[in-house]
Amino acid sequence: MGDGVRYIGGDERRARLGLRHRLAPAARAGTPEEVADALVALHGSDPAAVYLAVGARLTDAAGTVAETDRALYGDRTLVRMHGMRHTVFAFPAGLTAVVHASTGLAVAARERASLVKDMAKAGAPDAVWLKETEESALAALGRLGQATASELAEAEPRLRERFVYAAGKPYEGVHTVGTRLLRVLGVEGKVVRGRPLGSWTSSQFRWALAPEHPELPPAEAQAELLRHWLAACGPATEADLKWWTGWRVTDVRRALAAIGARAVSLDEGTGYVLAEDGDPVTGPQEPWAALLPALDPTAMGWQGRDWYLDPELRPALFDYSGNIGPTVWWDGRIVGGWAQRPDGEIVWRILAGADGAGGIGRDAEAAIASEAERLTAWLGSTRVTPRFRTPVEKELGR
Repeated sequence: MGDGVRYIGGDERRARLGLRHRLAPAARAGTPEEVADALVALHGSDPAAVYLAVGARLTDAAGTVAETDRALYGDRTLVRMHGMRHTVFAFPAGLTAVVHASTGLAVAARERASLVKDMAKAGAPDAVWLKETEESALAALGRLGQATASELAEAEPRLRERFVYAAGKPYEGVHTVGTRLLRVLGVEGKVVRGRPLGSWTSSQFRWALAPEHPELPPAEAQAELLRHWLAACGPATEADLKWWTGWRVTDVRRALAAIGARAVSLDEGTGYVLAEDGDPVTGPQEPWAALLPALDPTAMGWQGRDWYLDPELRPALFDYSGNIGPTVWWDGRIVGGWAQRPDGEIVWRILAGADGAGGIGRDAEAAIASEAERLTAWLGSTRVTPRFRTPVEKELGR
């Protein structure tokens, strides 16, 4: 462009996505750690989504469950913990200190203050009692190694203390100290999600002490997290960065300046890439297909999604809270949705408006069918239902 600011169009952004998010067959990863490093964070609020996101990107998907179990619960090279926007993710272990300092500290302070305030309003024990209970519970968890909330309450009965929340209001409820306190400790980086009860699809889990990590200055950690994310997802707008991190816009701008991010021109306005990432990127030699799970970090990576998702498709693919369901991709665009039926069959549908006047073509349909077969093979007898269900997934999954 005449002003010296390089324009990056949708084609190049989709090329970057296929390569850097390990979705094109030639770019697939060998291990779950490589997948997590490429994506920075895997959405973990639905436990199965972590495995499905990994399996979609592995060269050999047959080892998805065993290898992801190893990374999460054996080697602990992936850690499932609270991160951006008060959401649970699976992070590379090397990023836990960065995530904690960049996003967890501010949220943690609010969460603890809220718990102390709610307990005081209900006439429950005070902050001194809460601190004593916390210290006892953490010591018990250290002895046990891993424990469910109920198992931990056996070791520290004060966790069973109940108090009324929002008395007299329509949303009044009864909370236990344990439920609220463990959530606070998770955001504070003191405990993390451990091995689930039952299979890898289970939403019931054990708690474990968080791995030790250094305490970093928040501004330094924010710059480091943004550096990792732009390497994976750049270019991105300021609005994308604010949405993904959950930070204030002043924090985003400070971090962009700290890493010397380079401004580029996008269809939706000014975007940013790392200073060393301004050269044009050519895409995979062949178009690629992928079946990505609900909450996949690629589908949820940006606030502005028009460059890979036709706005007309949103009502079918998102739930009422803005969570995206399982998606079908063709060469960098979302073109449909998929689901697993009760008998285990993987079914998919190209949505109206995604395929254009001539359809996506036989080669695309064959590639998508191949991905469905690949997914069926490694899932085997396991049945997976997304935690957040969307219109097209509900319809297909009957």
